[in-house]
Amino acid sequence: MELKFILESLLFSAQKPLSARELREALAAAVEHAEGDETVKAFKKVREDAITAALEELAREHETAARSYRLVCVAGSWQFVTQPEFSPWVRALLGQKNRPSRLSQPALETLAIIAYRQPLTRAEIEQVRGVAVDGVMQTLVERGLVEQMGRAEAIGRPMTYGTTALFLEYFGLRNLDELPAADELRRIPVTKPEGLATVDPGLATAPPDQLQLQQAEPPAEPPKAAEPATTEAPSAHEHS
Repeated sequence: MELKFILESLLFSAQKPLSARELREALAAAVEHAEGDETVKAFKKVREDAITAALEELAREHETAARSYRLVCVAGSWQFVTQPEFSPWVRALLGQKNRPSRLSQPALETLAIIAYRQPLTRAEIEQVRGVAVDGVMQTLVERGLVEQMGRAEAIGRPMTYGTTALFLEYFGLRNLDELPAADELRRIPVTKPEGLATVDPGLATAPPDQLQLQQAEPPAEPPKAAEPATTEAPSAHEHS
C-alpha cells in the first residue's frame, strides 16, 4: 500500500484541512487500531517531509487527471477543493455562504506592506504609506488578517504586526514564499527609530517627517534683553 493513497483517504474523510504534522500524528495513532497489522506499523514513523512529498505527487496526479476537484495546500494545510468552474452547481446544492465584504484599496495597500515587510510597527507602516493607518489597521485586525506579533526592540517597546494564517487562506497561499514578487515595495527605506520620540513629553507620537524636521533645526536662541534708551545732555548753546 502506498503512502499517498493512505493520505488521500484521510483527507477525503477529514472535516477540515490537515497539515503534514496532523497527518503524521494520524499515521502514528493508527497503530492502536491495527490489531497487529504490520502494514499499518510500517507507516508509524513516516517523516513529515516524506508526507509532504507524497501529497505533492498526489496533487500533480489529480491535476493531470483533470477531475472536478483538486488537492491544494493553503496556509500549510492540505484539502480537496472543487474546481472553480463547478461552483454554480455546488452553490445550488449547499447554498451560498455569506462572504465578508471586500477589502478597500487602502486596506489592501496596508495589508501588502505588512505581508512583505513583517514584522513592523504602525509608525513604520505609516512611513511607507505616507498617511495614518489607525482605522485601516483596526479593520485588518478585526477581520483576522493581521495580528500583533510582539514588541520592537526600542525605547517604548512599540507593538509590531504581521499576517495570520487566515490571511493565507483568504488569498489561497500555501505560505508567504508564494507572495508575488514585489521588490520595489521591499526597497522602500523605512527608518527604525531608537525609541518613541514625541513633540512634548507625555503627548502622542509625532509624525516621522515632523520629528526629523525638529531634530534638524538648531535650538532657538533666547531673545536678548532690550538695551535702555540713552538721553543726550543738552549742549551749552541750547541754553542761550
